[in-house]
Amino acid sequence: MRLLLLLLALVAPAQLGAAEPKLTAKLEKAEVPDALAEPVRKLLDEQALVVRDGDAELMTVWFRTEIPAKATEEQVKNGLTYREIPEGALVGAVRFPAKFTDFRKQEIAAGVYTLRFAVQPDIGDHTGTAPHPEFCLMCQAKEDKSAEPIEKKKLIEVSSLVNEGRHPAVLLMWPNNGRDAGVKVVSKGDGVYAATVKRPVVAGDQKTTLGFAVTVAGVRKE
Repeated sequence: MRLLLLLLALVAPAQLGAAEPKLTAKLEKAEVPDALAEPVRKLLDEQALVVRDGDAELMTVWFRTEIPAKATEEQVKNGLTYREIPEGALVGAVRFPAKFTDFRKQEIAAGVYTLRFAVQPDIGDHTGTAPHPEFCLMCQAKEDKSAEPIEKKKLIEVSSLVNEGRHPAVLLMWPNNGRDAGVKVVSKGDGVYAATVKRPVVAGDQKTTLGFAVTVAGVRKE
């Protein structure tokens, strides 16, 4: 009996430490932050993706009303992927009410940031550092005032200002091409979670939708 009680005492703290966060995602009407420049603000949808941990807001993401893409009619028919979004294009904006840790274990201060699409290069110290190469790079609202695409080198510089020039601030994206993908939080394993949502996309005169899945919790494993 004493042995059983001892085992329970040892297991209980481990179970408590392994408790999963109570993450939820929901589309809600939310006023676009005044911290964003007007050219950016006017492109964003007031129906925002709000992610909470229990009752506390973890992040709120405002996507563009229509996200631009470059794709042929055949590509649109077969279903788009992130790669049809031009690198440097404005995808949306995010607000963190409290300090956030990105996938690279970098601490991001509470505040408002723009989100721009970028692909991680498969070279040098980037190889194998993420399960997927597609990211949204975050830029401080005060440093990113244009709605136009930003050249990749410049985007990396601006995003790196978030961490005093050390490395761009990142939101890792996961493939979400399922036609029935709804608004929810899904586990990606190893304590990583992503929020999923579908967004309207425009490629020339063609309109379609694209599933997004942005990392909302968890960091890479060494």
